[in-house]
Amino acid sequence: MTTNARLTPLAAALPSTVPFTGPEELERRRGAPFAARLGANENGFGPSPRALVAMTGAGSQIWKYGDPASHDLRSALAAHWSCELENIVVGPGIDGLLGDLVRLTVGPGDVIVTSAGAYPTFNYHVAGFGGRIEALPYRDDAEDLPALIARAAEVDAKLIYFANPDNPMGSYMPGAEIAEALKAMPDGTLLVLDEAYGELAPEDAALPLPVEDPRVIRMRTFSKAYGMAGARVGYALGAAELIRAFDKVRNHFGMNRAAQIGALAALQDQDWLGHVLEQVSAARAEIARIGSANGLIALPSATNFVTLDCGGDGDRARALVAALAEEGIFVRMPFVAPQDRCIRISCGPAAELAALEEALPRALARLG
Repeated sequence: MTTNARLTPLAAALPSTVPFTGPEELERRRGAPFAARLGANENGFGPSPRALVAMTGAGSQIWKYGDPASHDLRSALAAHWSCELENIVVGPGIDGLLGDLVRLTVGPGDVIVTSAGAYPTFNYHVAGFGGRIEALPYRDDAEDLPALIARAAEVDAKLIYFANPDNPMGSYMPGAEIAEALKAMPDGTLLVLDEAYGELAPEDAALPLPVEDPRVIRMRTFSKAYGMAGARVGYALGAAELIRAFDKVRNHFGMNRAAQIGALAALQDQDWLGHVLEQVSAARAEIARIGSANGLIALPSATNFVTLDCGGDGDRARALVAALAEEGIFVRMPFVAPQDRCIRISCGPAAELAALEEALPRALARLG
Protein backbone atom coordinates (compact mmCIF):
# COMPACT_ATOMS: atom_id res chain seq x y z
CA MET A 1 0.00 0.00 0.00
CA THR A 2 1.32 3.44 -0.89
CA THR A 3 1.28 6.33 1.54
CA ASN A 4 -0.90 9.40 1.21
CA ALA A 5 2.03 11.55 2.30
CA ARG A 6 3.36 13.71 -0.51
CA LEU A 7 7.04 14.34 0.05
CA THR A 8 8.60 17.56 -1.10
CA PRO A 9 10.71 17.21 -4.24
CA LEU A 10 13.80 17.76 -2.09
CA ALA A 11 12.89 15.05 0.42
CA ALA A 12 11.89 12.64 -2.33
CA ALA A 13 15.27 13.10 -3.99
CA LEU A 14 17.30 12.43 -0.84
CA PRO A 15 18.68 8.97 -0.11
CA SER A 16 17.54 7.26 3.06
CA THR A 17 20.50 7.98 5.34
CA VAL A 18 21.53 6.87 8.83
CA PRO A 19 24.68 8.81 9.80
CA PHE A 20 25.63 6.16 12.37
CA THR A 21 24.30 2.64 12.82
CA GLY A 22 23.79 2.26 16.56
CA PRO A 23 25.47 -0.50 18.55
CA GLU A 24 22.05 -1.85 19.54
CA GLU A 25 21.23 -2.47 15.86
CA LEU A 26 24.62 -4.11 15.35
CA GLU A 27 23.94 -6.36 18.34
CA ARG A 28 20.58 -7.36 16.87
CA ARG A 29 22.26 -8.23 13.59
CA ARG A 30 24.92 -10.35 15.26
CA GLY A 31 22.46 -11.93 17.67
CA ALA A 32 24.54 -11.23 20.76
CA PRO A 33 25.57 -8.28 22.93
CA PHE A 34 29.01 -6.74 22.69
CA ALA A 35 31.49 -7.50 25.45
CA ALA A 36 32.98 -4.01 25.02
CA ARG A 37 31.08 -0.94 23.78
CA LEU A 38 33.99 1.20 22.58
CA GLY A 39 32.71 2.74 19.36
CA ALA A 40 30.33 5.62 20.11
CA ASN A 41 32.61 7.80 22.28
CA GLU A 42 30.23 7.45 25.20
CA ASN A 43 31.61 7.97 28.68
CA GLY A 44 31.66 4.49 30.16
CA PHE A 45 32.82 5.91 33.49
CA GLY A 46 29.32 7.27 34.00
CA PRO A 47 27.73 10.53 35.09
CA SER A 48 28.06 12.27 38.41
CA PRO A 49 26.39 10.34 41.24
CA ARG A 50 24.72 13.63 42.12
CA ALA A 51 23.22 13.74 38.63
CA LEU A 52 21.85 10.22 39.02
CA VAL A 53 20.26 11.11 42.36
CA ALA A 54 18.76 14.26 40.86
CA MET A 55 17.31 12.41 37.87
CA THR A 56 15.91 9.66 40.09
CA GLY A 57 14.26 12.28 42.27
CA ALA A 58 12.82 13.93 39.19
CA GLY A 59 10.93 10.76 38.32
CA SER A 60 7.92 11.79 40.38
CA GLN A 61 7.72 15.02 38.37
CA ILE A 62 7.97 13.38 34.96
CA TRP A 63 4.29 14.07 34.37
CA LYS A 64 5.34 17.69 33.84
CA TYR A 65 6.81 19.00 30.62
CA GLY A 66 10.36 20.24 30.82
CA ASP A 67 10.85 23.97 31.26
CA PRO A 68 10.76 25.24 27.65
CA ALA A 69 13.27 27.96 28.56
CA SER A 70 15.64 25.59 30.43
CA HIS A 71 16.02 28.57 32.74
CA ASP A 72 17.79 26.96 35.70
CA LEU A 73 20.29 25.11 33.52
CA ARG A 74 20.93 28.15 31.35
CA SER A 75 21.44 30.32 34.41
CA ALA A 76 24.02 27.91 35.78
CA LEU A 77 25.74 27.71 32.40
CA ALA A 78 25.81 31.49 32.14
CA ALA A 79 27.57 31.65 35.51
CA HIS A 80 29.93 28.86 34.44
CA TRP A 81 30.91 30.70 31.26
CA SER A 82 30.72 34.24 32.68
CA CYS A 83 28.18 35.33 30.11
CA GLU A 84 24.52 36.30 30.00
CA LEU A 85 21.47 34.04 29.93
CA GLU A 86 20.70 35.44 26.47
CA ASN A 87 23.95 33.96 25.12
CA ILE A 88 22.87 30.34 25.70
CA VAL A 89 20.31 28.03 24.13
CA VAL A 90 19.77 24.47 25.36
CA GLY A 91 18.68 21.70 23.02
CA PRO A 92 18.52 17.93 22.51
CA GLY A 93 22.24 17.36 22.06
CA ILE A 94 24.53 19.13 19.63
CA ASP A 95 22.85 17.15 16.85
CA GLY A 96 19.52 18.83 17.54
CA LEU A 97 21.09 22.27 17.79
CA LEU A 98 22.94 21.76 14.50
CA GLY A 99 19.61 20.94 12.88
CA ASP A 100 18.06 24.13 14.24
CA LEU A 101 21.03 26.25 13.15
CA VAL A 102 20.99 24.83 9.62
CA ARG A 103 17.24 25.38 9.41
CA LEU A 104 17.80 29.02 10.38
CA THR A 105 20.60 29.72 7.94
CA VAL A 106 20.67 27.29 5.01
CA GLY A 107 18.25 27.21 2.11
CA PRO A 108 18.32 25.40 -1.24
CA GLY A 109 21.60 26.10 -2.99
CA ASP A 110 23.30 27.80 -0.03
CA VAL A 111 26.88 26.66 0.50
CA ILE A 112 28.52 25.38 3.67
CA VAL A 113 32.17 24.38 4.06
CA THR A 114 33.40 21.44 6.10
CA SER A 115 36.14 18.81 6.12
CA ALA A 116 35.81 15.58 4.16
CA GLY A 117 35.28 12.89 6.76
CA ALA A 118 34.31 15.23 9.62
CA TYR A 119 31.24 14.62 11.80
CA PRO A 120 28.59 13.50 9.29
CA THR A 121 25.41 14.58 11.10
CA PHE A 122 26.05 18.22 10.20
CA ASN A 123 26.13 17.28 6.51
CA TYR A 124 22.94 15.26 7.01
CA HIS A 125 21.11 18.39 8.18
CA VAL A 126 22.54 20.54 5.37
CA ALA A 127 21.41 18.05 2.73
CA GLY A 128 17.96 17.96 4.33
CA PHE A 129 17.50 21.68 3.70
CA GLY A 130 18.95 21.64 0.18
CA GLY A 131 22.33 23.14 0.99
CA ARG A 132 25.47 22.49 -1.03
CA ILE A 133 28.44 20.99 0.80
CA GLU A 134 32.00 21.96 -0.02
CA ALA A 135 34.37 19.51 1.67
CA LEU A 136 38.13 20.03 1.99
CA PRO A 137 40.66 17.34 2.93
CA TYR A 138 42.28 17.05 6.32
CA ARG A 139 45.89 18.22 6.59
CA ASP A 140 48.22 16.06 8.68
CA ASP A 141 45.20 14.25 10.17
CA ALA A 142 43.67 17.50 11.39
CA GLU A 143 40.98 19.82 10.09
CA ASP A 144 42.54 22.74 8.25
CA LEU A 145 40.70 25.83 9.53
CA PRO A 146 42.61 28.45 7.49
CA ALA A 147 41.85 26.49 4.33
CA LEU A 148 38.19 26.17 5.30
CA ILE A 149 37.96 29.93 5.83
CA ALA A 150 39.69 30.65 2.53
CA ARG A 151 37.29 28.34 0.70
CA ALA A 152 34.31 29.95 2.42
CA ALA A 153 35.40 33.32 1.05
CA GLU A 154 35.60 31.86 -2.46
CA VAL A 155 32.12 30.31 -2.42
CA ASP A 156 30.28 32.78 -0.14
CA ALA A 157 29.57 30.05 2.40
CA LYS A 158 26.88 30.60 5.03
CA LEU A 159 28.52 28.27 7.56
CA ILE A 160 31.88 26.65 8.27
CA TYR A 161 31.78 23.52 10.39
CA PHE A 162 34.90 22.92 12.49
CA ALA A 163 35.21 20.56 15.46
CA ASN A 164 37.80 21.27 18.12
CA PRO A 165 38.89 18.73 19.29
CA ASP A 166 38.20 16.78 16.14
CA ASN A 167 36.14 13.65 15.70
CA PRO A 168 37.22 11.17 14.31
CA MET A 169 40.96 11.91 14.52
CA GLY A 170 41.26 13.27 18.08
CA SER A 171 43.48 16.20 17.10
CA TYR A 172 42.95 19.75 18.34
CA MET A 173 43.90 23.31 17.43
CA PRO A 174 44.95 25.81 20.12
CA GLY A 175 42.26 28.41 20.70
CA ALA A 176 44.69 31.25 20.04
CA GLU A 177 45.28 29.88 16.54
CA ILE A 178 41.53 29.68 15.94
CA ALA A 179 41.18 33.31 17.01
CA GLU A 180 44.00 34.29 14.64
CA ALA A 181 42.41 32.37 11.76
CA LEU A 182 39.10 34.13 12.36
CA LYS A 183 40.69 37.43 11.35
CA ALA A 184 40.26 36.23 7.76
CA MET A 185 36.62 35.21 8.22
CA PRO A 186 34.50 36.74 5.43
CA ASP A 187 31.46 38.86 6.30
CA GLY A 188 28.28 36.83 6.39
CA THR A 189 29.98 33.54 7.25
CA LEU A 190 29.49 31.91 10.66
CA LEU A 191 31.93 29.46 12.21
CA VAL A 192 30.14 26.53 13.82
CA LEU A 193 32.67 25.50 16.46
CA ASP A 194 31.75 22.03 17.71
CA GLU A 195 33.36 21.65 21.13
CA ALA A 196 31.73 18.36 22.10
CA TYR A 197 35.05 17.17 23.53
CA GLY A 198 36.04 20.56 24.94
CA GLU A 199 36.15 19.51 28.58
CA LEU A 200 38.56 16.71 27.67
CA ALA A 201 41.00 18.92 25.77
CA PRO A 202 44.14 20.67 27.02
CA GLU A 203 43.61 24.13 28.48
CA ASP A 204 45.10 25.88 25.45
CA ALA A 205 42.26 24.56 23.28
CA ALA A 206 39.93 27.16 24.82
CA LEU A 207 38.88 29.94 22.47
CA PRO A 208 40.10 33.29 23.90
CA LEU A 209 37.20 35.30 22.48
CA PRO A 210 34.04 36.65 24.12
CA VAL A 211 30.89 34.58 23.75
CA GLU A 212 29.27 37.58 21.99
CA ASP A 213 31.72 37.42 19.06
CA PRO A 214 29.36 37.42 16.04
CA ARG A 215 31.67 35.32 13.88
CA VAL A 216 31.27 32.10 15.86
CA ILE A 217 28.73 29.90 17.61
CA ARG A 218 30.13 27.33 20.03
CA MET A 219 28.39 24.02 20.71
CA ARG A 220 28.86 21.98 23.89
CA THR A 221 27.29 18.82 25.29
CA PHE A 222 26.70 16.79 28.43
CA SER A 223 27.13 13.59 26.38
CA LYS A 224 30.91 13.20 26.55
CA ALA A 225 32.88 14.27 29.62
CA TYR A 226 29.72 14.54 31.73
CA GLY A 227 28.64 11.00 30.80
CA MET A 228 25.01 11.74 29.91
CA ALA A 229 24.75 10.75 26.24
CA GLY A 230 21.38 9.08 26.75
CA ALA A 231 19.90 12.22 28.32
CA ARG A 232 20.47 14.28 25.12
CA VAL A 233 21.43 17.66 26.55
CA GLY A 234 23.50 20.08 24.52
CA TYR A 235 23.84 23.83 24.42
CA ALA A 236 25.13 26.59 22.19
CA LEU A 237 27.01 29.73 23.19
CA GLY A 238 26.80 32.73 20.89
CA ALA A 239 25.79 36.31 20.24
CA ALA A 240 22.43 37.13 21.80
CA GLU A 241 20.83 38.05 18.46
CA LEU A 242 21.68 34.67 16.98
CA ILE A 243 20.66 32.76 20.11
CA ARG A 244 17.26 34.52 20.11
CA ALA A 245 16.71 33.35 16.55
CA PHE A 246 16.62 29.73 17.75
CA ASP A 247 13.21 30.51 19.28
CA LYS A 248 11.88 30.80 15.72
CA VAL A 249 12.44 27.12 14.92
CA ARG A 250 13.38 25.05 17.99
CA ASN A 251 11.12 22.47 19.62
CA HIS A 252 10.28 24.45 22.76
CA PHE A 253 9.09 21.37 24.63
CA GLY A 254 11.76 19.07 23.24
CA MET A 255 13.81 18.78 26.44
CA ASN A 256 13.30 15.95 28.90
CA ARG A 257 12.59 17.36 32.37
CA ALA A 258 14.71 14.76 34.20
CA ALA A 259 17.57 15.37 31.77
CA GLN A 260 17.48 19.12 32.46
CA ILE A 261 17.64 18.46 36.21
CA GLY A 262 20.42 15.89 35.81
CA ALA A 263 22.52 18.17 33.62
CA LEU A 264 22.28 20.95 36.20
CA ALA A 265 23.47 18.59 38.94
CA ALA A 266 26.30 17.32 36.73
CA LEU A 267 27.48 20.85 35.99
CA GLN A 268 27.57 21.58 39.71
CA ASP A 269 29.75 18.52 40.40
CA GLN A 270 33.07 19.58 38.91
CA ASP A 271 34.90 17.18 41.26
CA TRP A 272 33.33 14.25 39.43
CA LEU A 273 34.30 15.79 36.11
CA GLY A 274 37.90 15.91 37.34
CA HIS A 275 37.67 12.25 38.32
CA VAL A 276 36.40 11.35 34.84
CA LEU A 277 39.22 13.28 33.19
CA GLU A 278 41.74 11.23 35.18
CA GLN A 279 40.02 8.00 34.12
CA VAL A 280 39.99 9.07 30.48
CA SER A 281 43.68 9.98 30.55
CA ALA A 282 44.56 6.55 31.96
CA ALA A 283 42.35 4.83 29.38
CA ARG A 284 43.94 6.74 26.50
CA ALA A 285 47.36 5.52 27.63
CA GLU A 286 46.08 1.96 27.94
CA ILE A 287 44.53 1.96 24.46
CA ALA A 288 47.78 3.32 23.04
CA ARG A 289 49.71 0.57 24.83
CA ILE A 290 47.39 -2.16 23.56
CA GLY A 291 47.58 -0.79 20.03
CA SER A 292 51.36 -0.55 20.10
CA ALA A 293 51.69 -4.12 21.37
CA ASN A 294 49.79 -5.20 18.25
CA GLY A 295 51.65 -3.05 15.72
CA LEU A 296 49.13 -0.18 15.61
CA ILE A 297 50.16 3.44 16.10
CA ALA A 298 48.15 5.70 18.40
CA LEU A 299 47.58 9.26 17.18
CA PRO A 300 47.68 12.03 19.80
CA SER A 301 44.23 12.49 21.34
CA ALA A 302 42.55 15.42 23.06
CA THR A 303 39.29 13.48 23.42
CA ASN A 304 37.83 10.42 25.12
CA PHE A 305 38.90 8.15 22.27
CA VAL A 306 42.12 7.11 20.59
CA THR A 307 42.55 6.78 16.84
CA LEU A 308 44.87 3.94 15.89
CA ASP A 309 46.70 3.89 12.55
CA CYS A 310 46.39 0.36 11.18
CA GLY A 311 49.25 0.83 8.73
CA GLY A 312 47.25 -0.06 5.64
CA ASP A 313 44.27 1.32 3.75
CA GLY A 314 40.54 1.66 4.34
CA ASP A 315 39.82 -1.93 3.35
CA ARG A 316 42.17 -3.22 6.03
CA ALA A 317 40.68 -0.95 8.69
CA ARG A 318 37.12 -1.94 7.75
CA ALA A 319 38.08 -5.59 7.92
CA LEU A 320 39.55 -5.03 11.38
CA VAL A 321 36.38 -3.28 12.60
CA ALA A 322 34.35 -6.22 11.34
CA ALA A 323 36.73 -8.77 12.88
CA LEU A 324 36.58 -7.01 16.24
CA ALA A 325 32.79 -7.02 16.07
CA GLU A 326 32.89 -10.79 15.56
CA GLU A 327 35.01 -10.93 18.71
CA GLY A 328 32.39 -8.93 20.58
CA ILE A 329 34.19 -5.56 20.50
CA PHE A 330 32.31 -2.57 19.08
CA VAL A 331 34.58 0.12 17.56
CA ARG A 332 34.27 2.53 14.67
CA MET A 333 36.54 4.16 12.09
CA PRO A 334 36.89 7.30 9.96
CA PHE A 335 34.94 7.21 6.70
CA VAL A 336 37.15 9.04 4.22
CA ALA A 337 40.64 8.30 2.86
CA PRO A 338 43.38 8.64 3.92
CA GLN A 339 42.01 8.84 7.48
CA ASP A 340 40.09 5.61 6.89
CA ARG A 341 43.36 3.72 7.35
CA CYS A 342 42.59 4.06 11.08
CA ILE A 343 40.17 2.68 13.62
CA ARG A 344 38.78 4.70 16.53
CA ILE A 345 38.44 3.26 20.04
CA SER A 346 36.55 4.99 22.84
CA CYS A 347 37.95 5.18 26.34
CA GLY A 348 36.19 2.80 28.70
CA PRO A 349 36.43 0.93 32.00
CA ALA A 350 39.29 -1.46 32.67
CA ALA A 351 37.20 -4.57 32.06
CA GLU A 352 36.25 -3.45 28.56
CA LEU A 353 39.83 -2.52 27.70
CA ALA A 354 40.92 -5.93 28.96
CA ALA A 355 38.41 -7.50 26.57
CA LEU A 356 39.88 -5.37 23.78
CA GLU A 357 43.40 -6.47 24.65
CA GLU A 358 42.36 -10.11 24.49
CA ALA A 359 40.38 -9.79 21.25
CA LEU A 360 42.65 -7.54 19.17
CA PRO A 361 45.37 -10.13 18.39
CA ARG A 362 42.71 -12.62 17.30
CA ALA A 363 41.01 -10.03 15.11
CA LEU A 364 44.31 -9.06 13.48
CA ALA A 365 45.13 -12.71 12.86
CA ARG A 366 41.94 -13.02 10.82
CA LEU A 367 43.26 -10.37 8.43
CA GLY A 368 46.39 -12.35 7.62
